[in-house]
Amino acid sequence: MSRIGRKPINIPAGVDVKIGDGVITVKGPKGTLTKNFHKNMNVTVEGSEILVTRPNDEKQNRALHGLTRSNIQNMVDGVTNGFKKELDVNGVGYRVQKKGKDLVMNLGYSHQVIVSDTEDITIEAPTPNKIIINGIDKQKVGQFAAEVREKRPPEPYKGKGIKYVDEVIRRKEGKAGKGKK
Repeated sequence: MSRIGRKPINIPAGVDVKIGDGVITVKGPKGTLTKNFHKNMNVTVEGSEILVTRPNDEKQNRALHGLTRSNIQNMVDGVTNGFKKELDVNGVGYRVQKKGKDLVMNLGYSHQVIVSDTEDITIEAPTPNKIIINGIDKQKVGQFAAEVREKRPPEPYKGKGIKYVDEVIRRKEGKAGKGKK
């Protein structure tokens, strides 16, 4: 039995969960999320808990059990607290600023790189070298953060670029001088 899959999901106050035909809708103070789940998974609401069960121990059902439970837990967490990714911008002349709904980034290119907020993702730039991405859908927040990081990923020699706050860049040594023995 999946250790993650068999844990019940607590429904906090102010969160409404509706389960339809293969679709779960979670509505909370921050918004509403809807997701399809696999037809083999049985999702039920009992009191103030959501339970996910599987019909048998086939390999695919075992894999989907924990995944379905984690996805539903992330939906409940998202509509109550939301998710946040923080990015650091390192490099001489590299800076970011928010202009309206756009994030304008100077990343050492001949042009500015502009990224806009979406309907469910908000971007903040509290300082010229910090980006904060907020949203209620964990997958969308992570994907958007990865796309922003991709504009100038950190390089291993000087560490310049956009990196996650908790990311560690493995630094490389530069060229060794000629004639050293």
